[in-house]
Amino acid sequence: MPENALVYEIGSTTTLVNYFTDVDTEHPRFAGGAQAPTSVDQGDVTIGLLEARDALEAQIGSINPTKVLATSSAAGGLRMSVHGLVHDMTVKAAKEAALGAGANITFLTSGKLRRTELRQIKERKPNIFLIAGGVDFGERDTALHNIELLLNLDLGIPFIYAGNIENQEEIRLMFEEKGREGDLFLCENVYPRLDQLNVEPTRAVIQDVFEAHITQAKGMAKIREAVDSHVIPTPGSVMLATKLLAEEFQDVLTLDVGGATSDVHSVTSGSEEIASISISPEPEAKRTVEGDLGLFINRENLLGYFVPEKLAQEADLAIEALQYEIEHFHPIPQTPEAVRLSCALARKAVELSVTRHAGQFLDFYYSGGKRQGAQGKDLTMIRLVVGTGGALTRLPCAKQIMEDIPSMNKGDRLFPREGIRVLVDREYIMASLGVLSMEYPEAALILLKNSLGI
Repeated sequence: MPENALVYEIGSTTTLVNYFTDVDTEHPRFAGGAQAPTSVDQGDVTIGLLEARDALEAQIGSINPTKVLATSSAAGGLRMSVHGLVHDMTVKAAKEAALGAGANITFLTSGKLRRTELRQIKERKPNIFLIAGGVDFGERDTALHNIELLLNLDLGIPFIYAGNIENQEEIRLMFEEKGREGDLFLCENVYPRLDQLNVEPTRAVIQDVFEAHITQAKGMAKIREAVDSHVIPTPGSVMLATKLLAEEFQDVLTLDVGGATSDVHSVTSGSEEIASISISPEPEAKRTVEGDLGLFINRENLLGYFVPEKLAQEADLAIEALQYEIEHFHPIPQTPEAVRLSCALARKAVELSVTRHAGQFLDFYYSGGKRQGAQGKDLTMIRLVVGTGGALTRLPCAKQIMEDIPSMNKGDRLFPREGIRVLVDREYIMASLGVLSMEYPEAALILLKNSLGI
């Protein structure tokens, strides 16, 4: 019998369910999707899951999944506190690993922790600690000092150590003495040498730890009753789907403009020319999340980037009409005027989020003259841009916004160049397909290409 897969996307407010059939064959099919309010605040996530599943069955008839998987950003998603040695090196590397795995970084420090920072950590209630620091066979004391202080907070959460490998035996002993061997996860150094980033092993461990400890989040205790396979952070699943596309098409940029944040995922090694003048290494797969660029929750931030006359011009609205739409803003635009305003804000969110994600050229001055360098992520080789998320799958202007990305460059940024190909996740299933790819990679790629119209 052909195998079928059910995927839940457990969001902070809404739970989506998508059903895929024949996923072990050459002809997988997206059978349909439904949604229901997320029930984390009721103390039991399965209430919303079952409601969404019932809605799906009412829509397409009985379902018979062989595998049930999930992504989750509910209960605050994966809240990680990240601590390294030097901000521009090990802290940056640990941050890249965390974001690429789909984490929300609640706190970030460099150097030895202070008492004020320890107090802030307790207030922010992270799910996981990620500790880095020191290249291999380099500095050792900072990571040991920080782990000892964090253990004494007694928060009962897991620790991932991805620093100087010389510390591993000492750290293992520290956890044994506390009787907490099960809370320690050791992995390769995220910054083993001065010229090397090594974030992928840590990303894999972060997702494993998230799966193992997701039931400790509020309302998520019964998640394993409804899911018999992988549960990973939703942004991490989008990254998996982007990597899947990059295996076939190379150099892919995925944009997700949502109600609260704008996420950018890129998978590209960049150009050899820019690599030769780069002053610091970047990961091939990079994610940035802009928590101030949401179209609904954070719309005031986006509105603040415009003077009213300029926004009215971009939205093709009279000033009075613009003011009315701002005062009556809805997360799903209900009128043509509201759609035009949302398009103007989405364009600004894309421009700003890609600008922050991309690297830039820099000028360095020496006694012998000026020399050009580059810093940050090189997007100049990007050829495929994909839009997912609410705004970029539903707004009629979405494709044009993404096609205009090269022209948004202010001149010194390492943006995609003219000639990019733009595709839209029409079925809005990219996040579901990322986690599906962990079990059925061939089917996930076929389904993703279908949703993109390839």
